[in-house]
Amino acid sequence: MKNNIVNDLRAKSIADLQDELVSAKKELFNLRFQNATNQLDNTSRIKEVRKNIAKIQTVITEKAKIAE
Repeated sequence: MKNNIVNDLRAKSIADLQDELVSAKKELFNLRFQNATNQLDNTSRIKEVRKNIAKIQTVITEKAKIAE
């Protein structure tokens, strides 16, 4: 399943990945805000989003190195 997510990310363009990264960072900010105000029920979602951000950044870095 993990490889499937990464393969989906690798199929996208860098611009799409940048857009997805921005939306993931916004989601992480909102989750942290909800957690601080005790409104967040599923705190494991923060960890998932952080890992997704790392995956997106890794794929962006891979594509940038290939483009060089």
